[in-house]
Amino acid sequence: MANLKEIRNRISSVSSTMQITSAMKMVSAAKLKKAQDAITAMRPYANKLTELLQSLSATLDADSGSVFSTQRDVKNVLIVPITSNRGLCGAFNSNIIKQTQHLIDNVYAGKNVQVVAIGKKTNDAFAKKNIVIANKSEVFDDLTFDNVSEIAQLLMDKFVAGDFDKIEVVYNKFKNAATQEVITEQFLPIVQVEADANVNLDYIFEPTKVEIVEQLIPKSLKTQLYKAIRDSFASEHGARMTAMHKATDNATELRDQLKLTYNKARQAAITNEILEIVGGAEALNN
Repeated sequence: MANLKEIRNRISSVSSTMQITSAMKMVSAAKLKKAQDAITAMRPYANKLTELLQSLSATLDADSGSVFSTQRDVKNVLIVPITSNRGLCGAFNSNIIKQTQHLIDNVYAGKNVQVVAIGKKTNDAFAKKNIVIANKSEVFDDLTFDNVSEIAQLLMDKFVAGDFDKIEVVYNKFKNAATQEVITEQFLPIVQVEADANVNLDYIFEPTKVEIVEQLIPKSLKTQLYKAIRDSFASEHGARMTAMHKATDNATELRDQLKLTYNKARQAAITNEILEIVGGAEALNN
């Protein structure tokens, strides 16, 4: 059994760790509320914009499609994994890295796969493999639509230029503080939907339907990427809050066990001292 000083030092160390994890939990909880409100408010707009775009695109002639809808033989693939810049958030980052590696090794095996890193953890994982063509981790320093639009424009330019035949975004979709779902979403080319014969689109368009679609597509793509990053941002704080909550509970349990061990050791030491005193007194009497 460890001596009393060692146990006291461990109790002090665990108590300090518990205070840190508890503080981190409260900070993440405060940030989560703001991030959750942002993604909750944005989803209806993003979903309606995508729905409108798909409805209009489905009624266009095949020869009037956008350059962003061009289907090509998939030889060059660009993956955009979205992680965080910091750790201590459970399996949040590792799940994205594993899914990205799965796409590289299995889904796109034999293809030329490159990565645009959003999040320092993504860059750390794939930079050593020499497949990262751009690191956009600084976007989390000032997460605004304009800053994300620059990344989306980079992706669109590379697709239009023919550098890549397909672009995928991998991110954590926020469900609640304890649950995040890993999503692999096709960014480009735009996923085509079949026109619904029952939907009445007998509207007068000004400007023309083609012009509206051509203006909506870049805006929709930028909104789509912004929503994915916002989803990931809220998921990060939810995952970190949950991880720190569990860490605090574990530290509390360990501290209680150490205190019990300390009390037992202290009691044993006192008992030994009493026995030594009693033994000494008996020896003097004899």
